[in-house]
Amino acid sequence: MNASAVARRMALCCRQLAAHGLIAGRDGNLSVRLAADRVLVTPCGHIKSLVSARDMVEVDLTGRARRRGPRKPTSELDLHLRILRHRPDVQAVVHAHPPTATAFAVAGEEIPDNLLPELIFVVGPVPLVPYGTPGTPELGDRVMPYLKGHDALLLANHGAVTMGKTLDEAWIRMESLEHCARIILAARLIGQPKPLRFDA
Repeated sequence: MNASAVARRMALCCRQLAAHGLIAGRDGNLSVRLAADRVLVTPCGHIKSLVSARDMVEVDLTGRARRRGPRKPTSELDLHLRILRHRPDVQAVVHAHPPTATAFAVAGEEIPDNLLPELIFVVGPVPLVPYGTPGTPELGDRVMPYLKGHDALLLANHGAVTMGKTLDEAWIRMESLEHCARIILAARLIGQPKPLRFDA
């Protein structure tokens, strides 16, 4: 997929995340690896439901813009680049503020990984990363110890991050994470959730 096609897909993802209530206003950001040292990221300060393909910003893995232009890269650029530098298998990162999953993070709770097949097989285990101030290197520092073996992270009092081999995979993980969080919350309101059992 060339850079123009990737940018169009990123814009669509932003609009869909907003339409499904996983981000609001200027919230959220995406990154997609174009090549070994080229990354396309969402712009800083744009309303994501209105963002277009031409708004995306290309940077290298140090964060330096590859082309001059009026748009600045996302304020969470450090977070995205840390993940992409330390996880060569990851080609795309989605950061959003899914309400129910984020509510778990605000409450200081991990989302249980033994209740739904989608969490086990699509999302994987979702650890709770201690709070780091958004848009600062502190957040990247907090995330680093959790990158190995995880494709989804809850960020304490902030939101969530999902990763994938494609943008679609990272996007699906974000939607599935929030959907599962809603189901688990509803199950708790009804009664005691029953863990899955995999008998040998």
